[in-house]
Amino acid sequence: MAAPIPTTIRISHETKAILDALKLHPRESYDDLISRLATMAHDGDPLSAEEIEDMRASLADIEAGRVKTLEALRRERGI
Repeated sequence: MAAPIPTTIRISHETKAILDALKLHPRESYDDLISRLATMAHDGDPLSAEEIEDMRASLADIEAGRVKTLEALRRERGI
């Protein structure tokens, strides 16, 4: 396997600080860190038609006001 060709990216100081805080250890490379985060963020399983329909039904319930807040449920149950 050929060695990867390095590249340069420009990030803000704030982003770098966030990345530094996400490192598993101080010597973890940014390449390893970004690869790990990208792998975690990627979902290889697309949503099924049923899951999409369930989300649409949930949004319809919210838009129609057929939901209660957590605070309202707590009051009803005396929690």
